[in-house]
Amino acid sequence: MSSPAQYFRAGVGAVVVNSRGLILALERADVPGAWQFPQGGLEASEEPLQAALREIAEETGVSENNLELMNSYPEPLVYELPENARSEKTGRGQVQYWFLFRFQGNDNAIDVKNGGEFRAWKWLPFDRLLNSVAEFRKPVYQRLAEQYRDYISDLRAADSNTDTTSGAA
Repeated sequence: MSSPAQYFRAGVGAVVVNSRGLILALERADVPGAWQFPQGGLEASEEPLQAALREIAEETGVSENNLELMNSYPEPLVYELPENARSEKTGRGQVQYWFLFRFQGNDNAIDVKNGGEFRAWKWLPFDRLLNSVAEFRKPVYQRLAEQYRDYISDLRAADSNTDTTSGAA
């Protein structure tokens, strides 16, 4: 087996955005103040999209029924862990497949479980998350922000044009 310094773990990540163009951020239980997207390892024989949906469900309680796939990043993205965070399980870092989902449920569907990997969640503008993410993840998150900027802007524009006072079509 490779030493932790030599291998990158296969993984997935999910950017979940609501109808107002805000992204779902999760606060790590082990590092208060560090926020991130749902993400995790890709299991053997698992397709990346199914792994992303599984990770979202495990980490937030949000089911596939409350999500619409909007886009997948065109190539895997890589981040390296700091040396003191590497282990046999985590390896040197992750090679991740990323997906953009639109959240179509009610906020009550979001349940960050007590005692789990995360302690809190909130909807944030993408740029605010960039200010509170771990440094080693920032380059990946910046690329995601660039890739998904137009999708998120379109959702914001559609939300601001929605007439909620009329039942007429």
